[in-house]
Amino acid sequence: MLNIIAGMLSPDGGRVIMNGQVISEAGKVLPPEKRHMNMVFQDFALWPHMTAYDNIAYGLKRSKTGKEEIEERVQELLKLLHLEGLEKRYPAELSGGQQQRVAIARALITKPDILLMDEPLCNLDVQLRVEMRTEMAFLFRKLGTTVFHVTHDPSEAFAMADRIVIMNRGNIDQIDSPKNCYRNPGTESVAALLGAGNRVHGYAREDGGKQIDLGGSVCGTLGRNGIRKDDMVTVRFRAENTVWTGNERQENSFPVAVEYSSFEGDYYRVMAKMGMGEPLCFLSRNYLEKGTEGYVNVEGDRLYVYGPETAA
Repeated sequence: MLNIIAGMLSPDGGRVIMNGQVISEAGKVLPPEKRHMNMVFQDFALWPHMTAYDNIAYGLKRSKTGKEEIEERVQELLKLLHLEGLEKRYPAELSGGQQQRVAIARALITKPDILLMDEPLCNLDVQLRVEMRTEMAFLFRKLGTTVFHVTHDPSEAFAMADRIVIMNRGNIDQIDSPKNCYRNPGTESVAALLGAGNRVHGYAREDGGKQIDLGGSVCGTLGRNGIRKDDMVTVRFRAENTVWTGNERQENSFPVAVEYSSFEGDYYRVMAKMGMGEPLCFLSRNYLEKGTEGYVNVEGDRLYVYGPETAA
């Protein structure tokens, strides 16, 4: 997708339109150098024999920009990206986060209309990744830069995006705001991708799927258009939206028997099985022994129901 937008690949069908101009369609592609776009690569792709300053200034030097303007714009980005004092270092002398900032500065120096980013955070450690995505989101909003950012990490997309496009096997499953994607995943595949790993099956007791028969118990959901009474449906939910209620059975409760408890800091992640042997994962503040039986509760607005047409 990024290569098509950048002009490195020609699409088999459809068109890419930028500022009202068709820049890509089958058999017709505007050359990459005429698109005024830049890319930040997964491996940063910095010139190893150039200093940070020269890497950043590279695009302006290629376009024969004057020395004074180059100096002014490089210094502006060095300050904006907290790289002051590092301009004389070579890439091998920089940390991963610093190299990434240099790559971003190099891409922004020519003030592109669109910035393309190919998983630029995947090579960083977890803590630095969280810090960098926050900084980048702030920077791009401040500059007003249009960014296409490809990532496999949903939390990264949530933190940085205004709009999210979720693709599955080459098809677009959902285009929405980060909040709506998370709170109302449009297909079962989207729900699974965004963390709703628990999956149970049942039948709709009414049109719209707001009441689901799970075989001896009934749960209430937000429902979904297109589901009809007696349709076989799938219900998905996240471990993060569960509450262990012990022997207290509430509405939207699932009876389980504990298989394994894994300590994860503030809570235990518990693997369990339901009555028919279906696996279920939930969170608990306390350690639960294997064989412990009880109920797990989930709020109805966090139970996502899908009919056959939106199955994974």
